Amino acid sequence: MTIDRVLVTRRLLPGGLDPLSAAGLDVVQRENDVPFTGSELAIAAGEVDAIVCVLTDRIDAEVLRAGAGRLKVVGNLAVGHDNIDVAVAAELGIAVCNTPGVLDETTADLAFLLLLAAARRASDAEADLRQGRWTGFGIANFLGTDVYDSTLGLVGYGRIGRAVARRASGFGMRVLHHTRRDTGEQGWVGDLDELLVSADAVSLHVPLTEETRGMVDARRLALMRPHAVLVNTARGPIVDEVALADALERGAIFGAGIDVYEREPEVHPRLLAAPHAVLLPHVGSATEQTRRRMAQLACEGVVAVLAGERPPNLVSPI
Repeated sequence: MTIDRVLVTRRLLPGGLDPLSAAGLDVVQRENDVPFTGSELAIAAGEVDAIVCVLTDRIDAEVLRAGAGRLKVVGNLAVGHDNIDVAVAAELGIAVCNTPGVLDETTADLAFLLLLAAARRASDAEADLRQGRWTGFGIANFLGTDVYDSTLGLVGYGRIGRAVARRASGFGMRVLHHTRRDTGEQGWVGDLDELLVSADAVSLHVPLTEETRGMVDARRLALMRPHAVLVNTARGPIVDEVALADALERGAIFGAGIDVYEREPEVHPRLLAAPHAVLLPHVGSATEQTRRRMAQLACEGVVAVLAGERPPNLVSPI
């Protein structure tokens, strides 16, 4: 009996690969945690039955076609799957699984952290304290903007967006949400521009697609209120970083809390220098519990597909 081989592209948290071990699969990993190049992934794809990857691995058409004939499934440690050519995978009969649900609350926590930190200028205040610039209490020092009793606009209203809305209710915030289709729920705004005009804070929770790429550009940033805060924990290319830096520099909006970037790990120098910007290095799901469960869920999807089953976290048809 042939044992299926699974390539795991990165070192994952202890326990993350337990579903693969329990199924008796042959796990292939590097001894170190050096990322695979595109050409290395293409070579490896032809030698394995499954791949467990992270969002920085580009599982493009070249990699998938190199694996055609043997490769059956790709398990992605992320909810989004813009790093995988899902259309080509479907064409080749290669299943794609992701990790929905398990990171919702953790990412929502971080989105609200960014909102609070940007609105209350926490990074500015801490930097001054740590670098010895703080000279004591001042009535006009580090003035921020209130979060409680303000209006939060959610762009996207899936699991993470709804989790952020629940947190906002605890702060007495009024919550609006924009989706392409009417949700039938209170607070739905059909026009994104209208939501941007109406909100004191805007949090992005949409996948990266051709429609959402560059969605928040200079024109839309200009619609936001001067005291507004923009939060992005979705995908970097949804926001034009240069336009955002310009808006912050001019005071067109008050602040921003950003966890994802257009060209990670590169961050535009103007955004790094922009006032009232709280910047984190893509840590939305970064808790030990969540990252372990993400690995397990991706592996569970792989195990199910290799066993001829249809997993609940299937993105593309088998």
